[in-house]
Amino acid sequence: MGLKFGIIGCGLIGQKRAAALRPGQLLATCDLNLAQAQRLAASHPGATAVTDFRAVLDNPEINAVIVATINNALGPIALSAIMAGKHVLVEKPAAISVAEIDQLLSAAAKKQVVVRVGFNHRYHPALLKARELIDSGDLGPLMFLRARYGHGGRVGYDREWRADPKLSGGGELIDQGVHLIDLSRWFLGEFPVVQGHATTSYWDMPVDDNAFLSLRTAADQTAWLHVSCSEWKNLFSMEIYGRTGKLQIDGLGGSYGVEKLTYYKMLPEMGPPETTAWEYPRGDQSWKLELAAFADDVAQGRTPDAGLAAARAALVIVEAIYRQSQKS
Repeated sequence: MGLKFGIIGCGLIGQKRAAALRPGQLLATCDLNLAQAQRLAASHPGATAVTDFRAVLDNPEINAVIVATINNALGPIALSAIMAGKHVLVEKPAAISVAEIDQLLSAAAKKQVVVRVGFNHRYHPALLKARELIDSGDLGPLMFLRARYGHGGRVGYDREWRADPKLSGGGELIDQGVHLIDLSRWFLGEFPVVQGHATTSYWDMPVDDNAFLSLRTAADQTAWLHVSCSEWKNLFSMEIYGRTGKLQIDGLGGSYGVEKLTYYKMLPEMGPPETTAWEYPRGDQSWKLELAAFADDVAQGRTPDAGLAAARAALVIVEAIYRQSQKS
């Protein structure tokens, strides 16, 4: 049996997830705003719109659920879906605490369902190509990476749900920061040494708008990260350094600029490197690729590479930085 989906949370991300589904796959849309659920259902013939997520979980035809709500509802709804025996794709950060993630891990093991977390950045073409080059050994042993990710907010941003710690679990660090942490782990591995701080530099809100991290592996590789919602011009930049070359990734498409990967290959005589660049102007296919990986996870009964364990590792780092910053 193929996957038949219900989507809980019909905002921007829920709409992106729905757009990645094949015709006939989406059976139900759910949002507290019924009109929003109805608008999404209308573009998917056969889908019904509801406001109570339990109606989605009670539908025996639905065997997979996408949870795309605000942060504080992600964990509880994902837990209910797991306990209902549904496979789950839950948006990052998957929960607002490590304790909530541990509940999900325990429940998923008990119910033997697949849970993937929405770390779609792993499926951007420049990052997939970077992974390929690193795995081929072209960069030699990796030494460190540095990355920046940020946006400029909008009028009233500090009064939206992301600015309320009870709803968001934190600020920019738990928002865009978990993407950078996840990508850093994907390339370098685990980080037993976590240092940094989160601060509120501009916005009038009780959560962080900037965070600065220095993460180190047991092999003394470093990830140096900065996330910001006072960036003003949307930015994504990641540089990955090996002993024989460097990769530079800029942009994510759209307002972040054309996605581009540049490979700087060290020459034996050193000096200016040999340079190769790839541009990816065709738009963001990461949602479809991630959904295909989720379908393969279910079909093969495999544990997702970007699953609850990855989300937990990211939140361990987030919580450590908040403790160091005396943020809650």
